[in-house]
Order: sequence, then C-alpha cells, then structure tokens
Amino acid sequence: MAFIPLQIPPGIYRNGTELQSAGRWFDANLVRFYEGTMRPVGGWRKRSDNTVTGAARALITWKDNSADPWIGIGTHSGLYAMRVDGAVEDITPAGFTTGIEDATVFTGYGNGVYGSQAYGVERQSLASITPATMWTLDTWGEYLVGCSNADGKLYEWQLDFTTPTAAAAIANAPTGCKAILTTSERFIFALGAGGNPRKVQWCDQEDNTVWTPSTTNQSGDFELATTGTLMAGKRVRGLSLLWTDVDCHASAYIGQPFIFSFEKIGSGCGLISPQAVAIVSDSAAFWMSKSGFWMYDGSIKPLPSDVSDYIYRNINTSQSSKTYAVHNSEFGEVWWFYPSASSNEVDSYVTYNYREGHWNIGLMGRTCGTGRGAFEKPMMFSTDGYLYEHEVGFDYEGGTLYCESGPVQIGAGDNLMAVRELIPDELNQGEVTALFKTKLYPNSAESSHGPYSMSNPTSVRFTARQVKMRVQSNGNNNWRVGTMRMDAVQGSRR
Repeated sequence: MAFIPLQIPPGIYRNGTELQSAGRWFDANLVRFYEGTMRPVGGWRKRSDNTVTGAARALITWKDNSADPWIGIGTHSGLYAMRVDGAVEDITPAGFTTGIEDATVFTGYGNGVYGSQAYGVERQSLASITPATMWTLDTWGEYLVGCSNADGKLYEWQLDFTTPTAAAAIANAPTGCKAILTTSERFIFALGAGGNPRKVQWCDQEDNTVWTPSTTNQSGDFELATTGTLMAGKRVRGLSLLWTDVDCHASAYIGQPFIFSFEKIGSGCGLISPQAVAIVSDSAAFWMSKSGFWMYDGSIKPLPSDVSDYIYRNINTSQSSKTYAVHNSEFGEVWWFYPSASSNEVDSYVTYNYREGHWNIGLMGRTCGTGRGAFEKPMMFSTDGYLYEHEVGFDYEGGTLYCESGPVQIGAGDNLMAVRELIPDELNQGEVTALFKTKLYPNSAESSHGPYSMSNPTSVRFTARQVKMRVQSNGNNNWRVGTMRMDAVQGSRR
C-alpha cells in the first residue's frame, strides 16, 4: 500500500497533444489557481437593469472632481454614460457614423494556392476583412473623451447627465482617426489622424481645441516609420506606447522644439485588436498579437504561453478584432476575451497570472470590461447587453466549474496500480466531486470512474497505469483544493 500524491503544477498546459500535457492540468472552466490552491473564480451579478443599443466594445470607469464614479460605454452604434446607481443615458454625438457589429469578411476567386480547395468555391481572404467597430475611451481631466474607429472623430462629454447633453466633436481636432490617447502630460494623441494610418497628431498641452502648430503652442504631428496601421495607445510610466497591427512604438515628451520623440521598440508584435492590451501597475503592458502573447516591462519581449497552440487553433480569426483584455489586479491576472472558432461573438477567455506565471482557459461571453479602479470590483459587459459586476458571490448563471488533468502515470513500467481510496485535500470537504478516467495503455479504451463525493477517505475502485482526474464543483462554490492523494497497491502486470 502506498500514498501517491497527485502533485499537479498550477495552470493549464494545452500545447500539442493531450499526452504532452502529462502531469499537468489540461482543461478548465471558471476556476483559478492562486496561492497554492485551485479555487472557483468569483461569480457575477447584474449591475444595471438597462441595456445599451449595439454591441458594447469599450468600457471605462473614472471618478469626477467630486469623487463620484462614472462608467463610459462605447458600442458599434453609439456612446453611453452610466452613473453609480445604474442609470444609463445615451450620449451618442449628433452626426455619429454607425459602425458594424461583426467583422466583414470579403470572399472571392483566385485567392490562395491553386488546387488547395474545390473548384468554384469562394475563398475567404483574411487580408480583406473590415474589423468590427471598436471604441477607444480615455479621460481629459474629469471629462470623457473617445473615438470610434468607424466614425473617426474625437469626442468629448462634459458630464451633463440630467439634461442630458450628448458628447460633442472636439473643436478643430482631426477626423478619420483610428484611436485616441490622453498622455500623462495632458496632450491628446489622435492616432491615424486625417486618415493617414501612420500619423500621430496632438493638441496643445492643456488645450484640446488647438491642433495647428505655431510658435506659441505645443501642438504637432509625426508620421511613424511603419508598414502597419495605428490601432491603440496606452500610458506607462514616463512613456506612451503606440501599437500598430505589426509593431510597437514608444513616445516620450521632450519639450520644444520637437515636443515628442518617437522610437520603434518592437517588430512583429502588433495588436490583434485595438483593445487586446492591458496595463499593469502603470509600468508593464501585456497584449495579444495575431501570432502570440507579448509584454513590456521596460523592453518588449515575447510572453511564452502554455496554451498558445490551443488559443490560436480555437480563435475565430475573422472576428479576432473583438478580442478584449481586462486586468484583474486582485489576483494578478490579465484576461483576454475572444470569439472561439465556432462563434462569431466573444464566448471564451484565456488568462495569464503574472504574479505566479501560469495560464488558464474557459468559457465566458464578455465583450468589454475594466478592472478595479473607480469601482471596487471589475465591471464587464456581457453578450446579453447588460453590465455585470465580477468577483462577487458564486452565481455563474448555470456555468459548470471544473478542472481536468492530462494523463498522470501512476504505474511504474509495466506495473498496474490498484487504487482503493482517495485522500482529499479541501478547505470545505464535500464541495467538489472527483471523476477518474483510466487507461491500461496510451492507446487503449478509456474508462470512467465516479464522480465521487469527497469524504476522508473517499472509497474508489479502479486499476490503471495512467489516470486523468476531473475536479468539479457540486454547486457549493466556496471551495479550495490542494494536493489529492491516492491510496494504491501494485497490481499484476498485463
């Protein structure tokens, strides 16, 4: 008789085949690994009874000069403001150009390698996609500013909620823009200004109505040396990072006469979507590109991922412009929400825990969101059009919480192990069940045993050389799971 600990490292490993995930967790949903235990992610609750018109593609929270919190929401067809009590007002500017909810994929003939597909069938051209409409939102003091990449104008809303007054185009600002950014020095950057995909144009310091350079102001413009199209900008300590779809540039304030310096700091690391980047502690950035994950912590470097093979096989590339990143500072996580290959809308997520260095995956339909800041908890918009507060309670609207391992070898060489008991390691015993999937050989048929409700010890009966374990919540979700142990004896050779 021997106790065999199921010492499986935290995080999901999903690169390559299932066998390559041996001894690791392989699949999961709505669980996290944190401080040495597996546990459920926090639940969510509806923040407002009001929906917005259109698909929400940007969310920002901030506090005004009276310390009252606000929420700004950009959809493909409008702009909205929400108070702390959940009241929503439509502040869509007059003359706003409505965008598109879903990316448009153009098809045609003569695309691709000759003979690679059936004759007479139109091919999808990934080079000819009009992306889903995305907003970028920021603040100018206590005011909300934003830009929709389908409309191209820069707008400002001055917190007039009771009339209400719609947001208005910023006077003298360029049009045809792709995104907006307020720098730490209180300049507004218009990215892709004037329809030029490489042009950065900025207003005078502290005056967002002055955009024409002169000897008496600090407005100006600069054209990046890039083959890409500007998509987004974010503030980090001492710099503004500017992303195109192919590379990344850094901009720093240097004063007269050039005002800002610009330097390309990374190639082949462009954004997969305008909202696929999250800033952490004002000093680091994590983002998703079309081919991998990246980070900036003073320099740009690839972010090795244990799930990248799975993610890039699972993502709907034609709708990847909807990908959205959210920083969950409470647990040191960056979440990316994306549409899976079987969906045109966001329905899946991948997370990276930058404190502990592991990855996770699951299912959740959130089109945009923001972490803790003006509000105590993360706020996210669901595909049902409502705003939800996250990491509260244990309501998952019917979602199944589970984590399943890859194959774990328990029998040495040709030996079988007969497992008789499971010794659980739980904070609140009985709040999860365990299911075991066993094989005698790597390519033999798989047998299932359980699920077993946890007791100490738990009586189980199976014989195998390798086993997979699935831990699943039974509905009581305030649980923690540590290292399970199996009480086993060596069986016969077969």
